[in-house]
Amino acid sequence: MTVRLGVLGPVRAWDGNGHTLPLKGPRHRQVLARLLIAHGRVVPVEVLVDDLWEEEDPPADAVGALRTFVAALRRALEPDRAPRTPPSLLITQGPGYALRTHRVDAHEFEHALTEARSDTDPARTAHTLEQALGLWRGPAYTDVAHTTWARAERARLSELRLGAVETLARARLDTHDTDRAIADLDAHVADHPWREQAWQLLATALYRAGRQGEALQVLRRARTLLAHDLGLDPSRALRRLEHDILHQADHLDEPERPTDVVERLWHSTARAYRAGPGPRARLESTVGLLRTLALTGPEGLVGARERRVEAIDAARELGDPELTARVIGAFDVPANWTRSDDPDQATRVVAAAEQTLTGLGHDAHRAVRARLLTTIALESRGARSPRPRRAALEAEELARESGDPALLAFTLNGRWMQTFHRTGLATERGRIGDELVRVAARQGAVSFEILGHLIGVQTGAALGDVERADHHVGTVESLARRHERPLVEVFTTWYRALRLDLQGQDPERVADAYRAAAEHTASAGMPGLEEGLLALALACLRSRHGLPWSQEPGTEWGPHAPWALPARLLAQDRAEEAALALDRFEDPGPGLLMEAHWALIAHAALTLDHRPALRRAHTALTPARGEQAGAAGGLFTAGPVSDLLERVEHALQPSSPESAGISTHGWPDGESHLR
Repeated sequence: MTVRLGVLGPVRAWDGNGHTLPLKGPRHRQVLARLLIAHGRVVPVEVLVDDLWEEEDPPADAVGALRTFVAALRRALEPDRAPRTPPSLLITQGPGYALRTHRVDAHEFEHALTEARSDTDPARTAHTLEQALGLWRGPAYTDVAHTTWARAERARLSELRLGAVETLARARLDTHDTDRAIADLDAHVADHPWREQAWQLLATALYRAGRQGEALQVLRRARTLLAHDLGLDPSRALRRLEHDILHQADHLDEPERPTDVVERLWHSTARAYRAGPGPRARLESTVGLLRTLALTGPEGLVGARERRVEAIDAARELGDPELTARVIGAFDVPANWTRSDDPDQATRVVAAAEQTLTGLGHDAHRAVRARLLTTIALESRGARSPRPRRAALEAEELARESGDPALLAFTLNGRWMQTFHRTGLATERGRIGDELVRVAARQGAVSFEILGHLIGVQTGAALGDVERADHHVGTVESLARRHERPLVEVFTTWYRALRLDLQGQDPERVADAYRAAAEHTASAGMPGLEEGLLALALACLRSRHGLPWSQEPGTEWGPHAPWALPARLLAQDRAEEAALALDRFEDPGPGLLMEAHWALIAHAALTLDHRPALRRAHTALTPARGEQAGAAGGLFTAGPVSDLLERVEHALQPSSPESAGISTHGWPDGESHLR
């Protein structure tokens, strides 16, 4: 059952049909509110006890009482859960409890604000904000307004709401809906007289409505209230507005179109730049342009990649290590694939970063060092060496110490890239993605917010949690449309094909969807993703459904060939060669497709009852027992790891020389019907 939780007013819960769920008494709502404020993090039992009874002595059996509240909440939130089955929403983890839900009205509100801020169409912005503000049923967390632990979150949400009211008024002014803007702002400034931006918007709206005298009266009223209540003079913006209204300035009449502003700024900036700075400033500015270029689409990505090394080489030739460090670290383009598109270039970038770190020494500024270390972590994707992982961890620690959210977002990307040293880490990567979304959304760092949601898609797919993945897909597609990020569609197209597979659709239909996704990928400028992907996806599909193998016309195995080789040889009735390949294969390297590679090895080893390979596959895949094999990339699946492990464990029993129902004489031959 889908549960939606509400905190924008009294704490409430609703089922999938919108019916209110019974949450019992105030203590139950306090527990739920406290867990919601933690945003998915675990709240230890002792912290919950202290917070629930912060104004009084807790009862003798406070922990027992807390467990009673939790049990009642679980029954209310998941009434259809079978006895003795683990809860999926309010879970026990480590020393305490956590809520695992993405359907909270406050989250919906914040996502809507992010969309509205990035939308260049004021009519759409107004509609989005009207819907968002309609979610509010009263002050946030009304039930726990008296608590100290809710104070910061209530203040944060309240501030967001006030900002949304003012942004909505601005959007209405831009769409000439002046009367509604005036009505809303008049009430708004009465309730919140310290909001100078609201006074400014109200005066502007009155002026555009032809009420110049009232506009001036509003500004004078604002001046009086600010002086009387806060002892402040009006801001420079309010004083300037008063001057402009008195002189009937042209810019007050009609807002300039965004496209006109962009064109004017672009050309004027270009003219100023030609006049200008020296080589160092030009070089750093160029890297900023390359970073933006990389996000515009396939051609931009390829062009930015080619010119990045040139910029680094130019910086090094100037003999300035600090400049070189800035040039290397400024290319903070989010990365969400674990195989490099250009390994030679990546090697050169890593070498330059390492040499620059050595040249700067440990006296390098914290942020500079963190960016260089993160670059090493990102450009060393798929490496077996422990160095990139250590670099990612040190960079993250430096970023947290610095308190710089933009730097933290970049280093979280590096940390995520280095969470593939073993299988079974989807949940850890999901936590990184969730934090990345929160950090990036609050800073308006759209590129990293998009990355966080793509990680959410991958995590949901890896855990077989379609609802979670769907949530992130919807959000990331909206962000991509608003900010013109066409490469996002490559990943969401693959996910939709994977979704058909997870839902048990006909394999032929799934195969066609994978082919369509691969065709879409071919023009994306991401060879590290594209090479061999369709062949691997179809191989996993066939293995999962026990279908015969054949080489897909027009496909190559690329980097996946070593781990597909035993199964390919079996499909050609070359069992001895397949067994030899199983004797010699190297463990799959770190990456999003590690589990898929191990799954192909396991299927071939089951067919041949190759026990050494089975034992290696079992050891490697056991940490991922609760995941979907191969789905960590959000692209395709080889089926539940637990099912595959069960077959491997059965085959490894002394009494079972072969896996149940699996031939030891090679795989079915002949042409596959998946054409």
